[in-house]
Amino acid sequence: MGLAPAETIPYQCRVRICLIFNPAAKGDKARTLRRHLELFQSQCTLRETTAVGAGRTLAAKAVEDGFETIIAAGGDGTINEVLNGIGDVPEGFAQARLAVLPLGTVNVFAREIRMPFNPVKALAVIAAGREQRIDLGIADFINQGKAERRYFIQLAGSGLDALAIEKVDWHLKKKLGPLAYVWAGLKALQSPAAKIRISAHAPGEIFAQVLIGNGAYYGGSIRVFPRAGLNSGKIDVLGLRQFGLLTLLKAGFTLPFGRHLQLSEAFHFQTDQFRMESDAHTGLELDGELAGELPATLSVRPAALRIVVP
Repeated sequence: MGLAPAETIPYQCRVRICLIFNPAAKGDKARTLRRHLELFQSQCTLRETTAVGAGRTLAAKAVEDGFETIIAAGGDGTINEVLNGIGDVPEGFAQARLAVLPLGTVNVFAREIRMPFNPVKALAVIAAGREQRIDLGIADFINQGKAERRYFIQLAGSGLDALAIEKVDWHLKKKLGPLAYVWAGLKALQSPAAKIRISAHAPGEIFAQVLIGNGAYYGGSIRVFPRAGLNSGKIDVLGLRQFGLLTLLKAGFTLPFGRHLQLSEAFHFQTDQFRMESDAHTGLELDGELAGELPATLSVRPAALRIVVP
């Protein structure tokens, strides 16, 4: 991806902007981008993350400091940290809006809102400041034995996908990108299938995998939830009674064409709230990052989040 000369970038920001930058995201790309971020610094404040979770702390501080737009520069994990940092401040979602500069491995949310992957074009979109309200996903779950609440912007899941995320090798991810998740998924298939119960919506049924979408995309450019929308007031839920290699192959022939999984193993519904439980340790992922484990209640707060869109 080529970068335009720095002097040609039309940055004319009208509000106070804080850019939270993950310097580890897409290493070479992030380093190449740095000179553009330094130019953009005349229009905003740059704050770099130093460790996992730092983006959340920096975002909360940015809201408290009165910044009106907070940019998450990184992948979906960085976006989730910044999102939750904004939410940590009382009335934070009313005070500040979220913008995205996609620098990560998969960038699912950036694909959902059609944010340009060219960082120069993305910065120009952010500077223009067009705003839209979208729904906010909420997860109440268990983390290290304690109850916790976190927000998610695009997706969540429990079962194989959470186990695969847990097994992803960080160094392999840097080398192979999305293929590292495929490799981790194949390793996760060797583990016993999860046994997840969904309260009320599917009484008595057991699922090996539950996928949750606030938007349509899941895991990249695949529209797992074709009828989903970021401002529908609902979250989409897909439960799979079995989830093995055969199901993955069927999904590979179905989902890229924008269709639901037409399988006997699949159970799909839309809701504003539901609960997942399991008798064994079963992980929960939010926006592609392992967050905790079941039991978990997932819900949606309609039009609660302000974002910058193209």
